[in-house]
Amino acid sequence: MPSERQQEPLLARAHDLARAAVSLSSQPITPALRQLLRGMNSYYTNRIEGQHTRPREIEQALRRDFSSDRDLAARQRLAVAHIEAEAAIEQRFAGDAGAEQLYSAAAVADLHRELFARLPADDLRTAEGVTLVPGQWRGRDVQVGAHVAPVHSSLPAFLQRWASFYGGVRRGEASLLALAAAHQRLGWIHPFVDGNGRVMRLHTHAMLHALGYTGGLWSPLRGFARSTDRYYALLADADSARRGDLDGRGNLSEQALVAWIEYVLEVCQDQVNFMARLLDLSSMERRLAACLTHEEQILKSGVRREVLRPLHYLFLTGGELERGEFKTMTGLGDRTAVSALSALLRRGLLSSDSPQGKVRFAMPLHALRFYFPALWPEAEADADEFA
Repeated sequence: MPSERQQEPLLARAHDLARAAVSLSSQPITPALRQLLRGMNSYYTNRIEGQHTRPREIEQALRRDFSSDRDLAARQRLAVAHIEAEAAIEQRFAGDAGAEQLYSAAAVADLHRELFARLPADDLRTAEGVTLVPGQWRGRDVQVGAHVAPVHSSLPAFLQRWASFYGGVRRGEASLLALAAAHQRLGWIHPFVDGNGRVMRLHTHAMLHALGYTGGLWSPLRGFARSTDRYYALLADADSARRGDLDGRGNLSEQALVAWIEYVLEVCQDQVNFMARLLDLSSMERRLAACLTHEEQILKSGVRREVLRPLHYLFLTGGELERGEFKTMTGLGDRTAVSALSALLRRGLLSSDSPQGKVRFAMPLHALRFYFPALWPEAEADADEFA
C-alpha cells in the first residue's frame, strides 16, 4: 500500500467513488438486465485475454447452441462458465462476511475452481500442453514476460501474507485502495499455471460486490477491457524499481503503485457514472416505446405499440405475468393481443418457460440500441450483422 501521505488524494477519490457507487447500487435491476450484464462481463474478460467471443456467439452458447468450430466452441464454453461462475461467486461471497472470506488463499482457489471446473477436460489443456487442474496451485516455476514469479514452493507463504495484509484494511474507503493493490499483487504472485488474470478480475469484481458497491449494475471488467493496453502497462509498471530517493521507501516504485491505484479508481468511477446515466429509469418508458415503434413500423414484425404498458410494468417489477393478464393490460382485442404477444416472444422481447407459461421481460441484443444505447456497442454491431 502507498504511504499515508500518498494515500490522502487517493482516499478523496475513493470517497467520491463510494458515494456514487452506493447511490447507483440502490437502483432496482431486472433479471433480464442482470443476465445481460453478466454476458457483457464475460465478453470483456475474454477480450482482455485475447480469446474473443462475439456477443451473438455468447447468446447462442447460453442456449447451448455451440459452434461446430472446435476453437470457437471452447471459447463459447469459457464465456458461459464465466457467466455461471460470476453468479455463484456473488452469492457465495456476499456482504461483510463474504468480503472477509475473499481475502484468503482458500477463496482464491475457490474462484479458480468455480470457473474452470465448469469446463470439459479437453478445454483445460494450455497452449504449452499442460493440463490445468481447477483450484490447484502451480507446481512449477514460471516467468511471464519480464516478471519471474515467486518459486512455487513459496506460494502458501506469499498468499497468506497477501490475505492478511489486504484483509486487514478495514477503514472505509481505504478498502478500495486495498482491493486495487491486491489485484496487482495477486497477479505478481501468479498462483496458477493458467487463468490468473481471470481470477484476479473475478476477485476484484466479487470484492466490490461484497462491499456493497455494485448491486450487480456495474463492473470494472468493462473499463479494463476498453483500456487493455493501459491496464497491462500499469499492472506491470507497479513492479518497477524505485525511481530515486523520493519514490517511496521500499525496493519498488511507490509512484507506479499510486498510478495503478489511480487507474483502478478512475475505471470504477467511469463505469459508475456511465451506468448511472444509462439507467435513467424516468426515460425507460420512452426507450421501450421507441423499440416497439421500430418493430411495428419499420420491421413489420407483428409487435404492436399497445403492448407498452405491460412491457414497461414487467421491466420495472422484474416479475412475471400470466398471459391473460398481459393481454388484458394491452387493451387490445383477444385475437389481436394473442398475435402481439406471440410476436414479442418470437422477437425475444419477452420470455417464457413453456408455451402457456407466465411471461417476463427479456433483453435480446437487437433491442439494446433502444433500451441501453452504447452499453455494449459490440453487441449492437453484432445484432446489426445478424438482423
